[in-house]
Amino acid sequence: MALLENAEQTWSFMKSLGFPGLRMHHSINHFDFTKTDRKILIIGPMGSGKTEFSARIYRDSQVAMKKSEKVQQITTTRGSDRRNVFYVRSKIDDKRFEEYPKNSIAYRSGYVLPGDNIASIADSFDLEKILQDNPSVGTWIIDEAEFFDERLVFVVSQFARRRSLNFIFPMLILNFRKDLFNRTARLLLENSTDVFILTAYCEHPDCIADSYYTYRYYTVDDIECPALYFDPLIIVGGDKRTENPKIPNYATRCDRHHYLPGKEYTFMILKPLGELAYGGNVKPILGELNHLKNDIERSELYNHFREKYIKVDEPQASMMNALRVGCIAEKALTYLFSEENIISSGQMEYLATEIKGDMDYINERLLENRKLQVGDGPGAQR
Repeated sequence: MALLENAEQTWSFMKSLGFPGLRMHHSINHFDFTKTDRKILIIGPMGSGKTEFSARIYRDSQVAMKKSEKVQQITTTRGSDRRNVFYVRSKIDDKRFEEYPKNSIAYRSGYVLPGDNIASIADSFDLEKILQDNPSVGTWIIDEAEFFDERLVFVVSQFARRRSLNFIFPMLILNFRKDLFNRTARLLLENSTDVFILTAYCEHPDCIADSYYTYRYYTVDDIECPALYFDPLIIVGGDKRTENPKIPNYATRCDRHHYLPGKEYTFMILKPLGELAYGGNVKPILGELNHLKNDIERSELYNHFREKYIKVDEPQASMMNALRVGCIAEKALTYLFSEENIISSGQMEYLATEIKGDMDYINERLLENRKLQVGDGPGAQR
C-alpha cells in the first residue's frame, strides 16, 4: 500500500493513475473517532460555517454509533466512547437562534437535534459538572468558547488527560478589532492540538475575496456605520439584520473592507483621560463624556475624526458615520471600566449618573462581558 507523505508525492501518484495536472486539495474527511486527546479549534469569521462544521461531526457520530462492538472497542477509553458527542454553548448565546428549537445545534442554514446531549452553561464550573455527570461521553463540542472564563481551558485539559476525551471548539479566534479575542482564546490556541481554518466570502457588495475577519457595524437611517474601536468587546447578535442604533450587525470582511475607526483616539485621548480619572481628576473625562452624550461636535472624538478622515488628501467621509450610532458615551465609559480597568465601579456609576447615561445599555454590555453590573442592574454592586 502506498504511503503518501506530501503534496508532491500525492500529485505524482494521481498522475500515475491517469489524472491530468490538476491542483490537488485536501479531502473533506469524516471525523476520526479513534484518535484521542485532541483539542481541535475550528476558527473563522462569523458566517464561515463553524457551527455547521460541528453539526457535521455530530451527524458522523450517529453513523459511527451504528457500527459493531469491534468499532466500539477502538473508540472507547476508560468508559468514554468518542462516538458519543455532547454539544455545549454559552447561555448568553441562547438568544441568537430563538426561532430554532432550544435543544438544537443551530446554524444559519439549518439545525440538527442531538437529543439530550446538549446544554447551555454560564461558566467553567457548569462545564465541570456536566463533564462529571456524563462519563460515557467521549467527544465534547464547546461552541463559542471565547465567551467563557479562562479556567475552562484547564478544566478541559484535566478531563482530556483523565479520560482521553476529544474537545472541539468552533470559535472566533479574532474579535471585531482583528485582535486575539481574549485570554481564553489565547490559552485555547496555546493548548490546541489541531486547527481547522474556515473562511467566507467578503460580504462587501463589491468584493468576493476570502474573508478571515468579523466586521461589526450599525445601521442608522439605512446607512452603514462602522463600529468604533472602543465598542464593547462582546455584544451578542449578528444573525438578524437590525436598524437599532444600539445593536450591531456583523459581516465577514476582507482586510480591505474591514473598517475600524477610533483606534488612535482610544489610545491617544480616551485612555489617558481615564488614567487621569484613576489618579483622582475626573473632570476631563466627565467633560468628554458629556460632549459625546449631548453635543458630539464639541467632543475630542469628533475633532479627531475631522482631522483624520476629512482634512486629508484622500478624505474618508464614510468613517464619520461611526458617530451616528447610539450610546457612544456609554461605550467609552464601559471600555475604560471593563477592558482597561482604569476606573473603579464607583467612578463608573458616578460618571454614568452625571451624564444621565443609559444604565440598561451599560449593564447589558457588562453582563455579556462577564463584568459586575453597576447602578440599578440586577447584578449590581451594593
